[in-house]
Amino acid sequence: MNKVFCLFLLLFTSIAVNSKEIAITFDDAPLPDSNLYSGEQRTQKLITALKKLNVPDVFFFITTNNITNKTQKRVEAYAEAGFYLGNHSHQHLFPHQKGIETYLQGITEAHKQLSHFDNLVPFYRYPYLDEGKDKKTRDRIRQHLQELNYNNGYVTVDNFDWYMDALLQKALADGNKINYEALKSAYIDILWGSILFYDELAQKSIGRSPKHILLLHENDIAALFVGDLIEHIRMQGWKVISPKDAYEDPIAINVPDVLFNGQGRVAAIAKSKGWDEKYLRNQGSNKAYLDKYFDAKNVFEK
Repeated sequence: MNKVFCLFLLLFTSIAVNSKEIAITFDDAPLPDSNLYSGEQRTQKLITALKKLNVPDVFFFITTNNITNKTQKRVEAYAEAGFYLGNHSHQHLFPHQKGIETYLQGITEAHKQLSHFDNLVPFYRYPYLDEGKDKKTRDRIRQHLQELNYNNGYVTVDNFDWYMDALLQKALADGNKINYEALKSAYIDILWGSILFYDELAQKSIGRSPKHILLLHENDIAALFVGDLIEHIRMQGWKVISPKDAYEDPIAINVPDVLFNGQGRVAAIAKSKGWDEKYLRNQGSNKAYLDKYFDAKNVFEK
């Protein structure tokens, strides 16, 4: 066999064996019109980008209070595109915000409103990833989810993509000039940094790289650049997989007995093993850091 071919085969096999995997999920759909896109434009841009790159599947976690006669068609469009819908509650509350019973009713109401969709999957994404301030609340929510036959739609890679979008919206509202190339670079750099951070944390805390689940939001910055982000992820040798596949990873049943859940499942597992919380958040999940980063990159020109 040709030596060059043998070396190529060895390299290809090594990359395939060591290829890391990540699934894409979006929260808060369907978000309203914004300073850049109408909701309909945003939905179409997301669907087009995901289809163009042959992404096998994504989950859109639906906040049903966002569904109106107008936005109903957008939820249907995600379903018709072959993507799956998850439950993100009705009002997007913290468990402590209006009391536990109101919170539980919100889960049930969202389930009722979504139940007529054939592509509803039995996954609940906690708003803010907040499972409660005390174990009694946490366990009551878990019991309610069990009663509805829901699984925890946990994430492994948390980030502040929502704050990056908020900065974009403020710049648009203020009439600032947007350097879209710099914005794209910042978006990819910050999110890729988050992926690497939680993957390294996983390897240190559980001894391996799990099938990751990335938290994004159904916002304008995702509509602009999610395709570029996916291309970047693939260029680094990673594989974009279906969330259904990702939720079969063994950490799906590794539910740590902690109240520190707001940074995702990997961070929660690390916390259960004694890690200090200050080491469980990456720098990209910090408003002050992002403000300075965007200023340094001249993303918005006043």
